[in-house]
Amino acid sequence: MSNYSGIIMIVLLFAVFYFFLIRPENKKKKKLQEMRTNLQVGDQITTIGGIVGKIVSIKDDMITFETGEDRVRLLIMRWAISTNGIDTQG
Repeated sequence: MSNYSGIIMIVLLFAVFYFFLIRPENKKKKKLQEMRTNLQVGDQITTIGGIVGKIVSIKDDMITFETGEDRVRLLIMRWAISTNGIDTQG
């Protein structure tokens, strides 16, 4: 039985890592990808750099959005969007 105790400990350690680190991270990535896929013109977004604006155009993976009172337009990649809506946690 003592021959298997080392293997059992390794398996238990892997299971703990999977359920507390890997699985939640995969769920978070899936939710973020779904949010980015479902973006529509008119949505308020926040980029990974913290810039907030409203989407005015979507073409494939390129998104154009307006920011500020002077309506500056920025062109970004879809992966650069952090949240849909104004991030109030920040």
